[in-house]
Amino acid sequence: MRPISAFFAALLAFTQPALAECQGQNLINALSPEAQTTLRIEAAKQPYAIGNYWLATKGTEEITLIGTYHFDDPRHAATLAALTPALDSAKILLVEAGPKEQESLKARMADDPALIVNTDGPTLAELLSPTDWQHLRDAAAARGVPSFMIAKFRPWYVSVLLAMPPCSMDIATMPEGLDAQLIAAADARDLPVEALEAYDTLFSIFGGMSQSEQIDMITSALALEEKSADMAVTLADAYFAEEGRLIWEFSKQQSLQMPGFTPERVEREFAVMEKAMMNDRNQAWIPVIEAAAAKGPVLAAFGALHLSGEQGVLKLLQDEGYSITRLSLTP
Repeated sequence: MRPISAFFAALLAFTQPALAECQGQNLINALSPEAQTTLRIEAAKQPYAIGNYWLATKGTEEITLIGTYHFDDPRHAATLAALTPALDSAKILLVEAGPKEQESLKARMADDPALIVNTDGPTLAELLSPTDWQHLRDAAAARGVPSFMIAKFRPWYVSVLLAMPPCSMDIATMPEGLDAQLIAAADARDLPVEALEAYDTLFSIFGGMSQSEQIDMITSALALEEKSADMAVTLADAYFAEEGRLIWEFSKQQSLQMPGFTPERVEREFAVMEKAMMNDRNQAWIPVIEAAAAKGPVLAAFGALHLSGEQGVLKLLQDEGYSITRLSLTP
């Protein structure tokens, strides 16, 4: 799986057509009952593996947390309705990337195309094997990107692009995931919206990755390209079933079935991705969340995969002395 952050959503809003609904098969549901049970047992080994909606309290501090799915889905309406009391009582909404960060990102990319385009050094046609390069050309063509352009993109940006299945890129208006809908609801209430991190955080993360790690991200994405529509459906369904950790374990299982993906390689690549894209950011968010909570009730909204795990936001808050309670999204 390629975890998608709100940064990615904003980035693609400025550079690509928006998302449409994918038609595909839920790959987890297609597994045998025994295989599904095994996956759920593996997912359950991580703290807070199930649940999107939580309350963290410590003394008078109150933090409501909602794990989000960054792209459009009609099922968001019910979630947004359930979040109305939290929006009404909060003093601030914290998100991964707020309106100010999105504007800063847009301006930075307009001023410095080299952020995503490699203006010197070898192209991807030179860095990838002939087989992987042809596979990438086909994947890019399916997304309306010609090969001469994809060859010059930076590897990390290509992995962002590949995270969007071709079926999701055929309409002209940007849809609104739960993050964007919450920001709109906050604006309607004159509720302040602040970001958990600077707009250029992920540029720094990718800049700290080696070229080989970035190339691994491309080849991992290409390995699941033929199942991209099915993976999109599976991801959304797992999110709305509040089983975020399940999709992580399922993606690892899927990678193990790809040619050349040994258990050692899969563990290495997923560990790199989890540390860079989730764990390090989670740790940096905790002081921001705590500082906001000291001033009154907080609603914090961020990608659902950030909730679970030993280095997930919920466990980190627990380690800081907060009591964690799961809340219901069902009226």
